Amino acid sequence: MSDAASRDAVLSPATAAVGSSGLVPAEKPGRFANLKSFRRDQMWSYFGPAFVASVAYIDPGNFSTNILGGSQFGYRLLWVLLWSNAMAILIQYLSAKLGIVTGRTLPQNCRKHFSKRTSVFLWVCAEISAVATDLAEFLGAAMGLDLLIGPALLAHGLSHTTALFISAAISTALVFAILALDLAGYQWLERGIMGFVGIIGLCYGFEVFLVHPDWQKAFYHTLLPTFDHGAMKESVYAAVGMLGATVMPHVIYLHSALVQPRLKTLAPPPPKRILPAIVREYLRYELVDVFVAMNGAWIINSAMIVMAAATMFRGPSYSPTIQDAFHTLAPLLGRGAAVVFAVALLCSGLSSSTVGVMAGQVIIEGFLEIKFPIFLRRFITVVPALIVMGAGWDPLRILNDSQVLLSFTLPAALIPLLLLTARRDVMGEFVSAIRTSVTGWVVAGIIVALNVVLVVQLAMG
Repeated sequence: MSDAASRDAVLSPATAAVGSSGLVPAEKPGRFANLKSFRRDQMWSYFGPAFVASVAYIDPGNFSTNILGGSQFGYRLLWVLLWSNAMAILIQYLSAKLGIVTGRTLPQNCRKHFSKRTSVFLWVCAEISAVATDLAEFLGAAMGLDLLIGPALLAHGLSHTTALFISAAISTALVFAILALDLAGYQWLERGIMGFVGIIGLCYGFEVFLVHPDWQKAFYHTLLPTFDHGAMKESVYAAVGMLGATVMPHVIYLHSALVQPRLKTLAPPPPKRILPAIVREYLRYELVDVFVAMNGAWIINSAMIVMAAATMFRGPSYSPTIQDAFHTLAPLLGRGAAVVFAVALLCSGLSSSTVGVMAGQVIIEGFLEIKFPIFLRRFITVVPALIVMGAGWDPLRILNDSQVLLSFTLPAALIPLLLLTARRDVMGEFVSAIRTSVTGWVVAGIIVALNVVLVVQLAMG
């Protein structure tokens, strides 16, 4: 491809991408025909995509892995969240950048620029991560609601399994209602998700205020990377689970799609192209969006570990469930603290389940170039969670194992992203700088190394 053709590809408006979840078209294109009118628009109106993506970083999988990490190792693994957040900022910005510059999602770019065999392999890995995500997030929503209404259902003579199924059915209906917000426009869905993030943050702010943590230890272990040498296998397992729960593969695919509706508002009527200066300005706005949203998610995640470390620390042999955390908080901090915990879990499950369905749709439509109804996707993903609940398996163990599985599938999303954003024929003048590419590959190397260590530890165990 010639340099001129590359620039045309980079600056042409997207034609294949649609609204944030694919339910409605984007706003009328050409809203900003020049840089001056673009800059006059308020930057806050470009906040949203990264906050939707950030929900995946505070989902029920984070609840389970952070509770496990805090109860087994106290404040020791707080550094994992700090480094995971730094990785998340880089990865999410690169995903958004790819979507803004090319006008295509990451799955669409994979299908366009890689061989068919490679694309099929990447699609399989992406679907595995999407299924694992849907399972964890739907379980979390059902468990959160069960903590709130389950005792009343049990008091009326229902079994625990029946009560959990009722909670799951209500959660399904609520997720459908949240998805329907997109029918009113992509920004309504973004605002709804941002509202859930705000509620989760307030809930954990309240929890940390009550537990009076040891801030000196928390600060020390946030900055100093250490494992528990007396329980290396368990601490590595917990760290990889926390990494998988924080830097999640499905949302890497999703973020490249979330920026598409706003990109369409910048596109002038054909055959004109978006000015490079406008694209550059949009990238700056998105970087601010990513920085604020990801750091907010990091603070909430850290609060989860701090709460667990201050109230539930028992050592590596202790493996509490989410229900244990709920029932531990009530006698220690009062019934209100337990209810707030359950509300945070419910909001996390509902919002992240919605985002997971959106990501699944972006994955299947992008890789296979087909249209797939988002409500059908939600219906299909309910089935595995219902099987797990019906079989009586340990929900917390399923949540933790799903997060480790996500860490294994993460390179299949991260490596194509790094390859594509480093290619001039894909990105044109917006190709990643050498230092950015090197940092990205270091991140990928760390993730793969942690996975290898985990496999060795499990094999030896």
